Amino acid sequence: MRTQVGIIGSGPSGLLLSQLLHLAGIDNVVLENRSQDYVLGRIRAGVLEMGAVDMLRQAKVHERMDAEGLIHEGVDLVLDGERHRIDFKGLVDGEVMVYGQTEVTRDLMDARAAMGGTCLYEAEATRIEGLEGDAPVIHFRKDGVEQTLTCDFVAGCDGYHGVSRRSMPEDVLRNYERVYPFGWLGVLSDTPPVHHELIYVNSPRGFALCSQRSLTRSRYYLQCSLDDQVGQWSDDAFWEELRRRLPEDAAEALVTGPSIEKSIAPLRSFVAEPMRHGRLFLAGDAAHIVPPTGAKGLNLAASDIHYLFHALKAHFEDGEDSLLDAYSETALRRIWKAERFSWWMTNLMHDFPDEGPFSAKVQRSELEYLFDSEAARRVLAENYVGLPY
Repeated sequence: MRTQVGIIGSGPSGLLLSQLLHLAGIDNVVLENRSQDYVLGRIRAGVLEMGAVDMLRQAKVHERMDAEGLIHEGVDLVLDGERHRIDFKGLVDGEVMVYGQTEVTRDLMDARAAMGGTCLYEAEATRIEGLEGDAPVIHFRKDGVEQTLTCDFVAGCDGYHGVSRRSMPEDVLRNYERVYPFGWLGVLSDTPPVHHELIYVNSPRGFALCSQRSLTRSRYYLQCSLDDQVGQWSDDAFWEELRRRLPEDAAEALVTGPSIEKSIAPLRSFVAEPMRHGRLFLAGDAAHIVPPTGAKGLNLAASDIHYLFHALKAHFEDGEDSLLDAYSETALRRIWKAERFSWWMTNLMHDFPDEGPFSAKVQRSELEYLFDSEAARRVLAENYVGLPY
């Protein structure tokens, strides 16, 4: 097989790049190790910056998002059971949209199928050769048959465990990582959200987050031990613990029901530099991971694709490679700012029992300063709604 851009991974970043390239007349093929059902079964982010929303509109996959997505103009932060609203609209004239990553992926899958895009599922990319030449080759296995895809460029959108980053020479790649001493226990339920906007809770019992996917589907999280297992948490135990951490009015308003998904995710920060080697370009989780506290994972993937798409478009349409040459540096500038914000939000809202009373006092002081200072709230709002591309 031969194409212009070989894309490894059919998550939102790979499919979004595929769709944008297709609309620009640039041939591409997507290879995905898993099945379509598996990809759609992954429960991930639900908060979109308006930059990501604009990209989905540019990709012409916005109809259902615009009809069903929920615009949020702020969030609540809770300390000592008292809610403090961060007013995005009033502070920075900004907003975000709540629309689940699963729905974004479904919309992109449907668009690629309708336009005849080539997306090969259950096609495992096993190695990449010739990255320093003009025609790299992706070796992949589908239906037990070894095959190859020759292309001009490779976009590695295959996540942390994919083959793309592993294909970069060890003496070129630098990894930066912070692992947090807790996880998030998440529950998805077909219940109305407890509040029309998100609620972030700093509680002596640990962090909690009230999020949502729609007017009838809620997503809730509890800070938990890394030693916890999902089987230890019945639905009743989850709801009881959530009520204990919420402010009184939210606890009383909480509607509970059977979980339709329950999982525990560890938290970490990770960045790989550079994001390019030869004709390979990393994007999304293949290059970086953020703790979900700042709602930046999917949004960072979208900004990577913004930079990469425009760079590839300039190459194929104008023979101009300056954007390709600058891709890694440009993307990393925005990534590190989002990493900083996600790290800060995580440290601001979670319980760190091993760090002692001094750190706890500093955390409280930071929150009190935030609630008292409009300038501090403006910084939070600016980062939460998304820095410009």
